[in-house]
Amino acid sequence: MEQAAVGRKAVGVLASSTFAFTVCFAVWMMFAVIGIPIKQQLGLNETEFGLLAAMPVLTGSLVRVPLGIWTDRHGGRVVLFTLMLFTVIPIWLMGYATTYWQFLVLALFVGVAGGSFSVGTPYVARWFPKQRQGLAMGVFGAGNAGSAVTKFVAPALIVAAGGAWNVVPQVYAVAMLVTAVLFWAGSATNPAHNVAAGARFADQLRMLKDPRVWRYCQYYSVVFGGYVALALWMTKYYIGEYGFDMRVAALLAACFSLPGGVLRALGGWISDRYGAYRTTWWVMWVCWVAFFILSYPQTRFTILTTDGLQSFQIALDPTLFTALLFVVGIATAIGKASVFKFIADDFPHNIGAVSGVVGLAGGLGGFLLPILFGAALDLTGVRSSCFMLLYGTVCVSLVWMHFSFRPAAPAGIQPAAQPSTGT
Repeated sequence: MEQAAVGRKAVGVLASSTFAFTVCFAVWMMFAVIGIPIKQQLGLNETEFGLLAAMPVLTGSLVRVPLGIWTDRHGGRVVLFTLMLFTVIPIWLMGYATTYWQFLVLALFVGVAGGSFSVGTPYVARWFPKQRQGLAMGVFGAGNAGSAVTKFVAPALIVAAGGAWNVVPQVYAVAMLVTAVLFWAGSATNPAHNVAAGARFADQLRMLKDPRVWRYCQYYSVVFGGYVALALWMTKYYIGEYGFDMRVAALLAACFSLPGGVLRALGGWISDRYGAYRTTWWVMWVCWVAFFILSYPQTRFTILTTDGLQSFQIALDPTLFTALLFVVGIATAIGKASVFKFIADDFPHNIGAVSGVVGLAGGLGGFLLPILFGAALDLTGVRSSCFMLLYGTVCVSLVWMHFSFRPAAPAGIQPAAQPSTGT
């Protein structure tokens, strides 16, 4: 009977935490939509737009380490509830900002919502046995689909308000407050999941000397940082590259954001079954191929043939482009789950602290990449330069994985058989 009660509580924790994280992620990504009319209103260039869109990601990244540690010490229920309440007022005030610096400052406070991942991951994982932690964390991580929710909801709100973007943060502030109350009602606390009361921050951070942590940081900066950056950038990309209006562009961008969030649970199951190393390795290869194709700019060229001049055009039409983005979305969803399977396997007693550091690295990738996207576009005028940058980051991951795991495998054994080892 007691075990059944624990099982019901675990399901309640997973459901309420996943819903809360979905709303937090939707708020975190709202500049993917409202940033476009704000850019027009303020006359921003591409780099300034990239900074504005990425500013919430910066705060959401920097707070992940302390939030993960506090979760280990005080429990996820209290920390996540407090975090959501903290963001309500800044979200509401966003609708009244008028200057660029005001948007940047408020975006920093709104970005705290992005730290919810480092709270929910260890909170959820500790309610489930080791063999089911990958799936549980994957289900929770499906809250990344909040990015797609924003792409459906925010444009509809703007249209309903006659083109006024201000309504979006006001609605989101109310949604965040209601979500906090629902989360508190549906979640639970287990003091046994917390670290010892006398544990010091230095003790919790001791494992950060382990090189595996930094390797996982690099992987996550690709699969999560790249996902966040593209989720922020793709609506605008569709508008500029193919001339779609905001609603159509946001809908097509959701074809990347939605699988990139929802299918994280599938990634958790695959990682439980086949191991974190093998899963992450194939994710990187899929992204490598897709980014190579996506990075090729629209090209027109003329050659001299025996029959005279012949002109050709090479370009991805919207259908093929969206299909490739969909594949990337699936790959990043699986990769996000597999990286955290590494953490659950290797650091079961410090999931909060380690996931905070790895989440920080992923978030910083999501912060820096949109700025680099904008700078590359301003400098080159080539929109696909964003995919060129991502292609380079995946190359780094593949090389690092190859040389990190190969020495750890005994002779005649493939590295995939050693998913949790390495130097």
